[in-house]
Amino acid sequence: MSEQAIAFIRNNQAACLAQLKDFLSIPSISTQSEHQADMQKTAAWLTATMEAIGLQHVQIMPTAKHPVVYGDWLNAGPDAPTVLIYGHYDVQPVEPLDLWESPPFEPTVRGDNLFARGATDDKGQLFVHLAAVNALLKTEGALPVNVKFILEGEEEIGSVNLEAFISGHLELLQADCALVSDTPIPSPDQPAIVYGLRGLALFELDVRSAQRDLHSGQYGGVVHNPLVALAHLIAKMHTENGAVTIPGFYDDVVPLDDEEARLLDEQPEAYLAETGARKLWGEAEFSPNARTGARPTFEVHGIVGGYTGEGSKTVIPAAATAKLSMRLVPNQDPDKVAAQFIKYVHQLAPDTVEVAVRRYDWGPAALIDRHDPAVQAAAAAYKKSFGRQPLFVREGGSIPVVTMFQQHLHLPVAMMGFGLTDDNLHAPNEKIHLPNLYRGMEAAIHFLKEYAHRK
Repeated sequence: MSEQAIAFIRNNQAACLAQLKDFLSIPSISTQSEHQADMQKTAAWLTATMEAIGLQHVQIMPTAKHPVVYGDWLNAGPDAPTVLIYGHYDVQPVEPLDLWESPPFEPTVRGDNLFARGATDDKGQLFVHLAAVNALLKTEGALPVNVKFILEGEEEIGSVNLEAFISGHLELLQADCALVSDTPIPSPDQPAIVYGLRGLALFELDVRSAQRDLHSGQYGGVVHNPLVALAHLIAKMHTENGAVTIPGFYDDVVPLDDEEARLLDEQPEAYLAETGARKLWGEAEFSPNARTGARPTFEVHGIVGGYTGEGSKTVIPAAATAKLSMRLVPNQDPDKVAAQFIKYVHQLAPDTVEVAVRRYDWGPAALIDRHDPAVQAAAAAYKKSFGRQPLFVREGGSIPVVTMFQQHLHLPVAMMGFGLTDDNLHAPNEKIHLPNLYRGMEAAIHFLKEYAHRK
């Protein structure tokens, strides 16, 4: 049983918190080159911590950019299942700094929350599993399963080198399931298991009408303003109720079955409260939870062109650019959808401008069998630590590693998150709710025990 390990966690919360603060104090911002040394420092912190816990074969493994940290404990024997635990140690940039109530890399407790960049995404959730393994090894001297850790430093920049790393280390990473904690739960007392993730396709759309910026008095009315042309193109991508108009966009979307529709309806829905939006918008024939988890979308993230500085400058810009994305659902092929979009853009574009589409990142959606032993072990672990059955959720976002584990290692993935939807991921004042952090450590212990029995 796991009573000793659970008691260890409860008796050592202060020590766990101090160690997590040390981890969070390193500014491991993967996208900024000035933090390259901090990335290496964080990898070294992890290796020292993993070795102190008692993990074996701990090593920093280079990639083309930031390293992967690996470690394992394989003494449960060849007949015991193996769990591959994933996390990422890189974090988002912290700007705007003036909106932080305390410095982002000086972890600060206020009430029941710990504030720091990476507190939830993903250092805090990664640390949950290190603490759980430490508790089991310190109290029982062994784990109920074999464990492997793969901790990357590039998730916040798209895991650009992770797929090559995984495909190049297939034997090293062989396991029976993967465990990922990088998702939210609806409330401190209501856990949730994510079993579906949307895919992603990112684009830039360029529109050009002239060789240089033009005086709007001299050329207004005779040269097509590329900002106007771009706005018209974007506006034609949706119907009035939010349906995407790209021909063939929905052809491969698989309708929800009755059980999944019921599961989505059971989830709490608080989009207005969370966002402060005036009113919800989108495909009215689908519930908000279905729209964010089981329906594909087309979004605009930014438009650049012309003059945006202080005061006025009366120019017709030579060119304008929009940054766009699509969130895709299972059975949609990113290559096929991208080709449909590019064809549609060229069909819509007027002959007064030149258009070009650049595609720079993409990945398919992921869907996990809700009845797999790993997912059921996660559900049982949540019930023991939180006292409630988890909801089963299709998440609107994308986690590239889940698809990589499915495609290259053929693993079921249990996604056990412990963060909250208001933890300010990627924003100022990121936090983690400390009661969730500690219950997450207990849930991680229960998961390893439950999976050993179910597999």
